[in-house]
Amino acid sequence: MHSARRRVGSAGYELALAKEDFKFSVAHFTIFDADRAEHLHGHNYTVRVRVSGDSTDELGLLLNLEELKKQIRALCASLDGKTLIPGDCSLLEVKSDDRRVEVTFNERSYRLPLEDTLLLPIANTSIEELALYLWRKLAPGLEASRATDLSVEVEETPGQSGVYFSALRGEDRAEH
Repeated sequence: MHSARRRVGSAGYELALAKEDFKFSVAHFTIFDADRAEHLHGHNYTVRVRVSGDSTDELGLLLNLEELKKQIRALCASLDGKTLIPGDCSLLEVKSDDRRVEVTFNERSYRLPLEDTLLLPIANTSIEELALYLWRKLAPGLEASRATDLSVEVEETPGQSGVYFSALRGEDRAEH
């Protein structure tokens, strides 16, 4: 996994979290361009998180690790068992009512129960975008800590993962 961004020659601390229960199973399809997309299929994703910072508190802690693990588990649970739909994709047409969601890509159309779908504020359901989504959800909970950088990895299959990393605040922070 890519380490949270540390400057060459700098000292600091890094916490790596890859617990067995940081996982979620979903259905999705990745869009490749205006004409091509994967068929709807499923994955069992795993999540890994790294947090780094320059110093610890008086008890030698970078942050409240228990709270961070609780947030990661809650995020995984909120995604688990859903069909993920990228809400910010201009190539999709999404219609919904109080019972169902209809998603259309070119000539392909899916009609799904509303309670089984999750419309995410991302451009695609790629591993890169899922890592960014989780980063955006976790970052606010770390802003009051001593952590300076956050890295989130989403593994789709063994050996294939996407990582998003950025500073949590200041001039090194990327636009999210």
